[in-house]
Amino acid sequence: MTIAILCGGSGTRLWPLSRSLLPKQFAPLLESGSFFTQTLLRNAPLIKSHNAHFQIIANEVNYFIAQDQAKQAKVEIQSYILETIGKNTAPALCLSALDTAFKYDKDEIILALPSDHLIKDSKAYQKAIQEAIEYAKNDYLVTFGIKPKSPHTGYGYIECEKNGNVKKFTEKPDQKLAQTYLEEGNHFWNSGMFCFKASVFLDELQRYSKKVYDACIVAYENSDHNEIYTRINSELSEKIPEISIDYALMEKSKKIKCVIGDFSWSDVGSFESLNDEWPKDTQGNASRNDIIAKNSENNFILSDKFVATIGIKDLIIVDTNDSLLLAKKGESQAIKDIVTELKKTRPELTQIHTTAYRPWGSYTVLLESSNYKIKQIIVKPKCRLSLQKHFHRNEHWVVVSGSANVKSGDKEIFLKANESTYIPMGQLHRLENQGKIDLVIIEIQVGEYLGEDDIVRIEDDFRRC
Repeated sequence: MTIAILCGGSGTRLWPLSRSLLPKQFAPLLESGSFFTQTLLRNAPLIKSHNAHFQIIANEVNYFIAQDQAKQAKVEIQSYILETIGKNTAPALCLSALDTAFKYDKDEIILALPSDHLIKDSKAYQKAIQEAIEYAKNDYLVTFGIKPKSPHTGYGYIECEKNGNVKKFTEKPDQKLAQTYLEEGNHFWNSGMFCFKASVFLDELQRYSKKVYDACIVAYENSDHNEIYTRINSELSEKIPEISIDYALMEKSKKIKCVIGDFSWSDVGSFESLNDEWPKDTQGNASRNDIIAKNSENNFILSDKFVATIGIKDLIIVDTNDSLLLAKKGESQAIKDIVTELKKTRPELTQIHTTAYRPWGSYTVLLESSNYKIKQIIVKPKCRLSLQKHFHRNEHWVVVSGSANVKSGDKEIFLKANESTYIPMGQLHRLENQGKIDLVIIEIQVGEYLGEDDIVRIEDDFRRC
């Protein structure tokens, strides 16, 4: 069995915590770890019990974050599918099925799961998975419905009979219709979890969404393949229709079964739902920080700084190094509109935090102006940055701890703590940590343009050229 974890979501409703280079599923939003690591650990028992393996479908920019977090969780990932352009769930699942059929068997069962959901009650979860597998063995496409706890208008609904037959899918209903569904008792939240044979899925997709199927076939066959990952061709990805699996297939196929999940489930798609998972004080304020709340009730507060509140109620307060969000509870759905505006005016605020993670380590912007930027750079042991140059900036490097091997032009330089070097504009250079501990340097950039896209990679261990 292939356990396919879908990691392509951007989590815009949790901005400014979630950004494109550190989306919701990888962000440290829970004390128990990221949603991605929790998804891996929750499904790890299936590896032994069903001779299963993990397959990760992610944007290529998040490949190394997924690798690092899987390593920290001590979970082995057998394969990655790296999307250069996200095209929603139908193409992602088609690529998953194509890869599974090619590498394993066309009748291999795929358990396809979102990477950013929170599920409790492992016994009930495992029971639902086993029921879905039995349906899948009999050539059904299985979806999972969740017993609704409230008339939630943010979820899609599945109308399901007792024998598992699906009568209808309904996109996010209004409050009145959601209340009716709750009272009728035969409508369930659409969880976005699926189980099917690769061959059955591909046959049905070819029948009902041939354009998606054909475009995915061409993109997959002309992609970059190796033992660890398949990187989907970016030009051919552009030609794949963008569509969800519900619209492309589930609402059309005659082979659908629904398994009802009788376990606690949330897609944690808003700060209101994240609020439910965080510890609270006696006044109902949810926070993981040291706060003093005077006459303040039912607030969600996240900040790296000490926070004091007086006389506020029902607010969402999220303070990061470069952004501050203030919102009334119940109105956070509009955050996606803020993100849309920012993509036009301040796109960097939707893409990256002041601390950014790279395959070789991380960097943190400490101070920034129009013509200079100061960073702390951490390079992991036995890792190195790409051989690169810049057209618009000079760089000064000061080693804080560890040791650095620096290639600068034709020179090879070894630097230890409290030593420095200068990289002039246009010069080929590379930073490497050959030691056994982290290398920490302070980088001072000076120039007329300091954007992260002013990097020309000549060689790169991580194939980002």
